[in-house]
Amino acid sequence: MQILTQLLFSGIALGMIYAVIAFGYQLTFATSDTLNFGQGDALMLGALVGLTLVGLGINYWLMVRLVCLFGAAQGALVERIGVRPAIKIKSEFGWIMSTIALGIIAKNVAENIWGRDDLRFPSPLPESPIHFLGANVLPMEILVVVGAVAMMTAVEVFNRRSIYGKAVVATFNDRDAAKLMGIDTGMVITFSYALSSMSAAFAGVLIAPLTLTGATMGAVLGLKAFAVAIIGGLTSGMGIILGGVILGVAETTTGFYLATGYKDVPGLVLLLIVLALKPAGLFGKPAMKKV
Repeated sequence: MQILTQLLFSGIALGMIYAVIAFGYQLTFATSDTLNFGQGDALMLGALVGLTLVGLGINYWLMVRLVCLFGAAQGALVERIGVRPAIKIKSEFGWIMSTIALGIIAKNVAENIWGRDDLRFPSPLPESPIHFLGANVLPMEILVVVGAVAMMTAVEVFNRRSIYGKAVVATFNDRDAAKLMGIDTGMVITFSYALSSMSAAFAGVLIAPLTLTGATMGAVLGLKAFAVAIIGGLTSGMGIILGGVILGVAETTTGFYLATGYKDVPGLVLLLIVLALKPAGLFGKPAMKKV
């Protein structure tokens, strides 16, 4: 039971990272029906920029804010040069290739600046574990869960309480009607991409102290987060959180009880089952098209 509890705690922490990245997919899909397939690379850039700032002597908590600003700027740039032109010409696949291409460019730039070797990110919290319910929990794992929930809650509160957030919700409900009401939907889409990349960069500096930081760290995390978004449902925030926890716990338990080489299998099998039986996701709502 102690081992199982340990695996559950580690799985929840890992799943919340997946959920934060997947939350970024949901943000862009809600406003523009597009996805930023460079989410993993936004996470990687956030972690590496954060590592550089910490190396310059900047406090970790101030660094997090600066990395969030960097992530927002990077996301807005991706929308401007990669997504907006495709939306204007109504290209169904242009934004896919553009976001993938920009992600590859970001990875190559990172390799040339920071090198190909993985780097260690110093932890801002003590590295000695806390004993809880018979398990050893790292303080950084607790921070990951708390930070992830705080990020997603802040965005939800912003969308529901602020006038700018209501513009995002209006664009999500009906983009054409929102435009007729005077809402600058183009700016809303740019804002959603900025939030998307900001959440990924934030996830990068959260997970970096628990793992190695490098130019290749975002590829697998971005792909698994996309699986979480599909499993949970791109239209359900709660579904994405639960999908992240399901995948994280499945990976940690499978890696321990079977073999580390099989830890990716349960999530992929679940993804295939969900796509076959409920394409909108376990908690998502199927899109209704008026004829």
